[in-house]
Parts: sequence; C-alpha cells; structure tokens
Amino acid sequence: MKKIGCIGCGNMGGALASAIAKTKVSLYVTDKDEGKASALAERLGAKFVSLFALAEECDMILLGVKPQGLAALSAEMLPLLKNRKTPPVLVSMCAGVCLEKLSALFGAEVKIIRIMPNTPAAVGEGMILYVPNALCEEADVALFLEALAPAGKLSAIPEDKIDAASAVSGCGPAFVYMFIEALADGGVLCGLPRDKALTYAAQTLSGAAEYLMISGEHPGKLKDNVCSPGGTTIEGVRTLEENGFRSAASEAVIAAYKKTLDLAKKK
Repeated sequence: MKKIGCIGCGNMGGALASAIAKTKVSLYVTDKDEGKASALAERLGAKFVSLFALAEECDMILLGVKPQGLAALSAEMLPLLKNRKTPPVLVSMCAGVCLEKLSALFGAEVKIIRIMPNTPAAVGEGMILYVPNALCEEADVALFLEALAPAGKLSAIPEDKIDAASAVSGCGPAFVYMFIEALADGGVLCGLPRDKALTYAAQTLSGAAEYLMISGEHPGKLKDNVCSPGGTTIEGVRTLEENGFRSAASEAVIAAYKKTLDLAKKK
C-alpha cells in the first residue's frame, strides 16, 4: 500500500488530507501544532508521526505550509531526502512558488508536482490545478490523481498559466461568498429571514453552476433564458450592469493575479 504524508494540517492541508483518507493509501500527517495534527489523524484514521518519520517513509508528501515557511522546511527535510534510496514525490501547494524555486530548495533530482487547490476541496467540490516537473513519471502523476480525486476536479495546466488560473479558482470562492452574502442581504431588505435568504442564495449559485457544467451552454445564453422581455430578471440584470458588476468581477481576478506576481518576485 502506498504511503502519503501531509505536512501541515491547516484549512487547505486538512481538506486535502481528508480527501486522501477516502482512498486506499496509508495516510501520515504532521504539523508543528502537534495537537492539531493528532486530532486530524484521529478523525481520519491516519497516523500522526514526526516530520522525520514522514520524510523517511512516504511515497508522496504534500507540503501544506505557508510560502514563508518553505525555506525552513527544506532545511529540515533535505538531509532526510538525500538519505533515501527512492526519493518521494513532493506536492507543493505554496502560492507563487514555482517549480524551479522548489527544485532549488529540495534538490534538482526530486520529483515535484506544483498544485493550486481551493477551499471547496473540503467538501469534495474543489478545483485543483497541477503541473508536474520533468522528473515525474506517469505512475507518479497517476498516484497523485488517484489520491486527490475525492477532493474534486483536477486539471493539468502549463506552469506559466497556473497563477492566472488560481486568480479565478483559488481566489474565486471568496468572491462567490461575497456575492451570496450580497444576494442574501437583498433578500433580507425585501423581508426574508436571514437564514432563508442565505439558503436560497447559496442553493441558487450551486444549482446554476451545476446546470452550466452539465449543459455546456455559454453562461450568456443561460442568462438570456431566464430574462423574459420586460420582466423582473432583466431589470435586475440592467441594475447589475449599471453598477459595473461584470467589470468589478473581472478586475478582482486581475488584481489577484497581479498580487500573486508581486509576491512571487519577493520570494
């Protein structure tokens, strides 16, 4: 049985660990916060181990640390990795840290897959972008895809596009939550109870997104299908346009992308 380890048990690391736990692998977890790692391991039926044990034993290791903690982690792991006869595949979710930088930190001979997941992975509805380095073999990618499949959809992407894609899928959930909250606020203003307004708004977005994915129709066409001539929906659409809704959404993605590039320069 393959052994997969997760270093870091925060929101994203914990979400991916939860997905991996649903597959037929042996899962190891570790974190500087031992209480957090121990609790996650107990909940998932995983093994809480030291960084030393995880680095020595696992076939694939997810790096769920903040980018600023990556250098310190590599300093601890590098001697352990060099002592292994068969090095593991490292899977990094550190925003803005490219494959070249990761190779410089962990060794030019190390197999690395760079990923950008998003928080809906916690409920199996994530969007996970990934790009393997040239050393990764077909079997390595197959293990990765099998292990992360329960987290949601996975999409291979060229590395020079991963930051732009992450500005949509990685940052996008925050923008969507703001839209849900705004829809609910409108409902409350019109007299709905807050809990009902939130449920109606969230289910509407969930259902609309699912319909878009299944139908394959252009979103503009689906929007038109809801807008009856002289009706209520087209009046709402007109108001959104008048207030720059689409432009604001596009500018949010562009701003997030530019910020990612700025942060990458500082690493």
